[in-house]
Amino acid sequence: MAQSLDVDKLEREVKTVYREVAESPDEEFHFEMGRPLAERLGYRPEDLDRVPSDAIASFAGVGYHFDLADLQPGDDVLDLGSGSGTDAFIAALHVGETGSVTGLDMTDEQLRKARQLRDDAGFENVSFEKGYIEAVAFDDATFDAVISNGVINLSAEKSRVFTEAHRVLRPGGRLALSDVVSEARMPASIKDDADLWAACIGGAEQIDDYTTTVEAPGFDVAELRANDAYAFTSERAQGACDRYGVKSVSFGARKRGGDDE
Repeated sequence: MAQSLDVDKLEREVKTVYREVAESPDEEFHFEMGRPLAERLGYRPEDLDRVPSDAIASFAGVGYHFDLADLQPGDDVLDLGSGSGTDAFIAALHVGETGSVTGLDMTDEQLRKARQLRDDAGFENVSFEKGYIEAVAFDDATFDAVISNGVINLSAEKSRVFTEAHRVLRPGGRLALSDVVSEARMPASIKDDADLWAACIGGAEQIDDYTTTVEAPGFDVAELRANDAYAFTSERAQGACDRYGVKSVSFGARKRGGDDE
């Protein structure tokens, strides 16, 4: 009988991988990183030109979703798993000086890098906080939008992540994310392997189950699209993609508000 996932080991593995992403972005990983990836996924070059290049070097996102987020000047935004800050800085360009962006991450090295880049570049409306996406330390109805890129698949408690996102959003608030999912449900031998979770494979939820988990707290999914420009780079990851249909998708959803709740 397969053992259950070792969540403590998973956290250690994820922190190790993303410490290396922050400190050694030129090393080989299961996934591609950097500006060529960001542009291929749909990030506008003129936006990337205004973001610290060292943040983009550690960009490990899996899709583009800022059109789905529909960020407006003055919006308050939460970025779940903000890494070295690329998406947080892009969001800051959209919300302007009257808005705010808060990045949340559990990896010290990512936070240290993002904060230094923020200070050097003068992004005064951006903050980076240490914490866990399953237990967000912010008050109810604090944000207009929650974004995330390639991170929620790493969580063993996805329902808590979406419950927390729903809680901290104002009524009518937007959830926009890109993440890794699978066409088929994967066996326990993969789902219980912390190494494969850290590689963004083991935690890939079957797409229908993922959508159900998003909707359960009170979100309406408005758009779901595949990110065909994204691909894993290692043979092991590519094997999972071929066998179980592991792929990247982007979601746009809205919190029900007023009489709809």
